[in-house]
Order: sequence, then C-alpha cells, then structure tokens
Amino acid sequence: MSHPDAAVVTPADGQPVVLRGGTVLTMDDAHTVVPDGDVLVVDGRIAAVGSALEVPPGTAEVDARGGIVMPGMIDTHRHMWQTAMRGYGADWTLTQYFVWYYLEHGKAFRPEDVHAGNLLSAWDALEAGVTTTVDWSHGLQTVDHAEAAADALLAVPGRFVLAYGNIQAGPWEWATDPAVQGFLQRRRDEGRLGLQLAFDVTGDPAFPEKAAFEAARELGLPVTTHAGVWGATNDAGIQLMHEHGFMTPETVYVHAATLDTDSYHRIAATGGSISVSTESEQSAGQGYPPTWQVRRHGIPVSLSMDTSVWWSSDLFSAMRTTLGADRSREHLEAHARGETVTQVHLRAEHVVDWATRGGARALGRDDLGSLEPGKRADVVLVKNDDSPVSFPLLNPYGHLAFQAQRGDVHTVLVDGRVVKSAHRLVGADLPAVRSAVDATVEHLRSTMGEETWAQGMNPALPGDEVLDNPYTYTEYKSASTHDARGSVFGDDAAGR
Repeated sequence: MSHPDAAVVTPADGQPVVLRGGTVLTMDDAHTVVPDGDVLVVDGRIAAVGSALEVPPGTAEVDARGGIVMPGMIDTHRHMWQTAMRGYGADWTLTQYFVWYYLEHGKAFRPEDVHAGNLLSAWDALEAGVTTTVDWSHGLQTVDHAEAAADALLAVPGRFVLAYGNIQAGPWEWATDPAVQGFLQRRRDEGRLGLQLAFDVTGDPAFPEKAAFEAARELGLPVTTHAGVWGATNDAGIQLMHEHGFMTPETVYVHAATLDTDSYHRIAATGGSISVSTESEQSAGQGYPPTWQVRRHGIPVSLSMDTSVWWSSDLFSAMRTTLGADRSREHLEAHARGETVTQVHLRAEHVVDWATRGGARALGRDDLGSLEPGKRADVVLVKNDDSPVSFPLLNPYGHLAFQAQRGDVHTVLVDGRVVKSAHRLVGADLPAVRSAVDATVEHLRSTMGEETWAQGMNPALPGDEVLDNPYTYTEYKSASTHDARGSVFGDDAAGR
C-alpha cells in the first residue's frame, strides 16, 4: 500500500523541502549512510542531513520511508540529439553507426530534429534520476542546430552541459569559425548551460586538432574526446595531446578502452578522468570497458550511457553492466590461469560513487555529487511501495546497482526544485514532445525512403559456422519413442 505522499509534491518557489525517514547515502568522503535519515533543502541547497531534523515552518515533506535518498546522478557523455531515433540501431556495430550518422544520413537532421531529440532526452534523464547530463552534441552542423540544441536543454529543469561538436567537419574548421565562437561566448556569458568542446583526435602526426584545442583554451572551455576507440582513436592521439600540453584535469576521455599503459599513465599524470560507457563498449566494440585499467592507474571515473539509438538511458543500467563486465573479465582471466576468484575488486559502492561523485569530479562541480550541507540540492529518492523488489532494503549500494530501475525513481529535485514527484514528471508536456519526435521520425523516413529506412534498422545478419558434431547418439534419439519412455517413467507413465 502506498504511503500518504502519493500525491504529487509541488512546493512553491522558495518553499523548503524535507525528505523524511529514508536510507540516506550521503556519498561524502566517508560514504556516510544515515538510516532513517532526513535531508532538508532550503533555497536550492542542502541545509542539513540527519535524523529527526527540525525544519522551518511550512516545509513541504516527502515521505522517504522504505526508500533510498541519494545525490542526483551525473551522465558525462550522452548524444542526446540521437534520442529521437531511440532503439533504431539496436543491432548495429560501431562501423554501421559511423556509416549511418557520419557518412550517409546524419546530414538529414534539421535544427528542429536536434531540438526534438534533446527535448526527449532531457526529460528522459530527469525521469531516471540523472540530474546532470553532458550533451555530447556532435550533430551541430550549423549554429542554428546549436541554438536548437541549447534551447531544448534550457526548456527542461535539469542541469546540462552542451559539449559542442560537428561530425560533418573537422574540429579545426568549426571550432575556429567566428559564428561558432560567438555562440559559445554568448551562451557562456548567459551562464545557464555548462559548455565543453567535443571532438576526437585521430592521431594524424600533423595534429590538425591543435587549432581546436587552442580555441577551447581561448574560450576557457574543457574538451571531451572519444579516446581509445578501436579503429578510430588510439595512443598516437594521446601522445599528441600530451606533447602539446592539451591534457588537463578538466579533460574527459570517453571510453579509453584500447589504450596502452603509457597512455593511461599520461592521463593519470595530468589529472584527467575517464567516462566509461559499459553498455556501449560491450556492444559496439570500442574495446573492453577499461575499469580494470583505471584501478591500476588510479584514474578518476564517471559513467555514461552514450546513445539511446542503441541502449538504455539510465545510470542504473550503467552501474549494473559495469559491475558485470568488470567481474566477468576478472573471472575469465583467473580461469585462464587455472585460478578461482574468491574476492571481487569492483564493488557496488564503487559504481554508485562513479554515478554521482565521479561525474561531479569530471565536470569540476564540487558543489554536486554528494548530500552535504551547503551543496546544491540535486536529490533523488528511489522508492516504490508498489513493487516487491523494494524490500527488504539491506545493502543500499547493492540495491541501487542490481535491484533498482528507473521506474523506482520516486522524487527528483534539481537545485531544490521538485521535477519528479510520486513517479511522475512535473511540468513535462510529453504529448508535445512526442509530436516533435514523431515529426522527426517522419522526416527521416521520407527523406531516406522506406527501403533504406528498413535496411538501416535491420542490418544483414552474418552467417554462423556450425561445427561438425561427432556425437550422434542415434541410440539415444530412439529412446524418445513411446516404448522407450515407458522404460524410463514406468508402464503407467507411458500409458498416459
């Protein structure tokens, strides 16, 4: 039976909010857990964390009993514009993705299509308790596309970082374009969006990307880059960045799955972080998720979902698949040595940290990622009284990593504002979002034609070689006859 807070809680502007009686994962330096704890939010910040807190008169209360109160999750790499194509590329390889978006059909996206994808993805993130998302927006063919992307993000009450990119041109071209620089300068001065530059380094010895790094430096913007992607970016790119002084603590290396030890040393030494997208790396083939490498080199980690054209769009899935991939590798390598793993290295607590504090560290936001007095009030309540999976709640980290799902996200606050309450988004006009996305899908289908559209969604299936089996068991096969069953199950069973 649901608790009395089943009604949507929509506090007035400036009204304090308290979440009462939950298991509070503060994610502070000590990873303090407060059983039967309260979190008080006043003026957009965490005012207090504790038990049986006294609160100001008129404070709105959310019943968190039986739930987990945690910091808002942070996704450091999501191609939000592609969400309008949700699930379309479920059976793609990375090569098919590159061909579809980079070479064949990515140019067909209009500014309104980028807007539709971003709008859908932004609400999608909040609904799943992801309060900050980096929009790795590499579909910005024109400044009009960029304006559309930014406007969509600003229309949704979450935190977003627009990482400006353009796969249809070299970064040395678009990053030095006065129109692009003017857009970035103006949006930075507005202060409502975080900004990055998003581009990759191919390893060309001429280092043409140098101009883009210089532009980022002049604008005072961090760079996020797909590094260590099989067949696309490699150690040569890391070496060029390092030798030219462009590896900084603000640099986020996405995937970083096929690098050698020297490259990981360079990342560690310069203070950068790695955004691990395990569902993507496992399925598309960028390389094996590098969590075992980051442990060896002490590199900070955040989590990301990459793109919903393939995969899920919540960090519960990211935590779950990251644990599974890391442990699978650990067991497989031990078995190859004839050994047995008796203690796993990567724990549920680690991936919850990566999904919260890890993202905050990657973005240089020491005011996010944990529930501590004075920090911005990005808060998530995971609670579902109508689900048998919600209890017993014994290990809160394990519950988040292996048991919880996006449908269990009960309440979400961003900067102290309730944006999801009692499992429902607040202020989201989903029919309007659906209409915009439907228009994008119709535009793409009509532009491509039905045959090309169908072929893109259903790539050819390679043949499998079935090994010859020397064990025919002809006598065993004959045992499936009625008479033989009688000898196995008895005469009565055979006669039924």
